[in-house]
Amino acid sequence: MLADQDRVFTNLYGEHDWRLAGARKRGVWSGVKELIHKGRDWIVNEVKESGLRGRGGAGFPTGLKWSFMPKQSDRPCYLVVNADESEPGTCKDRDILRFDPHRLLEGCLLAGAGMAVNATYIYIRGEFYKEAQHLQAAIDEAYAAGLLGKNACGSGYDMELYLHRGAGAYICGEETALLESLEGRKGMPRLKPPFPAQVGLYGCPSTVNNVETIATAGEILRRGASWFAGIGRPRNTGTKIFCISGHVEQPCNVEEAMSIPMRELIERHAGGVRGGWDNLLGVIPGGSSTPVLPKSVCDDVLMDFDSLVAQKSGLGTAALIVMDKSTDIVRAIARLSAFYKHESCGQCTPCREGLGWVWRVMERMVAGNASVEEIDTLLEVSYEIEGHTICALADGAAWPVQGLIRHFRPEMIRRIEQYRAAAPRQAAE
Repeated sequence: MLADQDRVFTNLYGEHDWRLAGARKRGVWSGVKELIHKGRDWIVNEVKESGLRGRGGAGFPTGLKWSFMPKQSDRPCYLVVNADESEPGTCKDRDILRFDPHRLLEGCLLAGAGMAVNATYIYIRGEFYKEAQHLQAAIDEAYAAGLLGKNACGSGYDMELYLHRGAGAYICGEETALLESLEGRKGMPRLKPPFPAQVGLYGCPSTVNNVETIATAGEILRRGASWFAGIGRPRNTGTKIFCISGHVEQPCNVEEAMSIPMRELIERHAGGVRGGWDNLLGVIPGGSSTPVLPKSVCDDVLMDFDSLVAQKSGLGTAALIVMDKSTDIVRAIARLSAFYKHESCGQCTPCREGLGWVWRVMERMVAGNASVEEIDTLLEVSYEIEGHTICALADGAAWPVQGLIRHFRPEMIRRIEQYRAAAPRQAAE
């Protein structure tokens, strides 16, 4: 269990003042000038040594990503913060934006100094109306106090920061679609390479990071890389905000140590599974795009990148969707198929055509109006969709179906047999 003194997000539940005065009492903005003066290389290396990996889903090493920013550039360089939190089941960034916005702004300044960027853009989900109000108020406070803009925090480093509101498209959570939208175009993922580190916002070197990733940076630099690296286990270090929803007694967001056992996380912080742990059917561990795990795996699995990958799932955004035995698991995955079909930008044929086909077959699987052979055809098509598109939306749509077939094939077969057994009676009637 994470000790209270190791928590980064000390106002996750909005119990304290979220404005500048309250943030400063909690230590936000303290020592920032001195940290900036330690230099660009020190900032990047410290984040590398901490083991921080991206908290938006991909889990890419943050310090390494920052090091891709060119040392010398004849073009402006940008930091873009992805606050377009749209993954079903995920609501961690929302609470950071709502209750701890200055921690994010501090992280933007320090990350910007580590990459020598000229400006930062925060792209916030359009539906986050109240959160955008809080964030803009925090930006105004920071400018008024000299913490942002010219000579930020008296450090001699200049950085402008802008808030941009999205229009509610899930695809804009993909970093290059976000950049397209930020530039005023339809949110359509870009072909890569070139990658944003070379050709990003306005064709300039850019780094795109998740809200939680950037908001964690200030505390890492203040306390030191060894502090953060000492939490969790190798390659899976630090603290993480977990979103726990579904069939639990107390749905919640909670900051915990990486590598905490899933069962301990759910029972300690969410009051356990509704009806007891033995009533658990399965858990989607990292937001809706990660494959579901059955109870037999959930008993012992650790909540970190490597443990979940070993179980053919993923940490993703660390949003646990808990399902008890009352859940119609086939229908639940079919609903996710409908969501991803709807949110596809339609640019890539495997995604545009394949996800519609998957959804239609899944609807028949819900009713049982299919053949057993079609289960394998569905699985085969999901593998043809995965990895054959510009962005990972199609992968995230295929993985839930793969997880369903991997762990709940007997339930799919039972429905098919039940439907066939009922068909003669219905025809006779």
